[in-house]
Amino acid sequence: MTIENFDVEPLFATPYFRANLGDAISKGQIDLIKNFKMIPNQQNLISENLSIFEHPQLTSIKKAVQEALDLYAKKVMGIAQKLYVTQSWSLINQPNIGMHNHSHSNSIVSGSLYYAELPSPVSRMVFDKFTTYRQLVINPSRENQNIYNTPINTVTPKTHDILLFPSDLTHQVEPNLSDKPRYSIAFNCFVKGKLGDLRDVSQLTL
Repeated sequence: MTIENFDVEPLFATPYFRANLGDAISKGQIDLIKNFKMIPNQQNLISENLSIFEHPQLTSIKKAVQEALDLYAKKVMGIAQKLYVTQSWSLINQPNIGMHNHSHSNSIVSGSLYYAELPSPVSRMVFDKFTTYRQLVINPSRENQNIYNTPINTVTPKTHDILLFPSDLTHQVEPNLSDKPRYSIAFNCFVKGKLGDLRDVSQLTL
């Protein structure tokens, strides 16, 4: 028997959300964030302040990020509960510096905001399908990779982009191959509202 007709259908998909927040970001805000006090963070630099969206001069950025989170909750997750930012920090990747493979604990949705001009070539975000140790590694050949079987996917950010993605998704940032610093903001989010069902004795109010 020769099978000539067959179907391949998705069971699940892992989304990421992208929007441009350029209208909410001013030159003064860019200068302010670039000059936050930074401290070493393994390879790159991280702001000492881990709640930068609470800075009074960043109100328009905080509001735009919340609008993006509201869209993600409603249009992507399909939930009635509200997402809110729990921590937010700025990052600097100097030339030849990237970001190690990691995921975000105690967070449901994480995000990156490329508030300043990105240097060229643009370092990509690399997302890994697998989050745990793999005893067997059976990867498809490069020419046969597709959205169903690829072990990694990459996203090339653009200046003023916000990217939102599930916090448990393992990701890293390629080394900055330009001769200029690469600036970004990262943040974590959790959900508030009622979860579960009262009569099912599973209700939780956050």
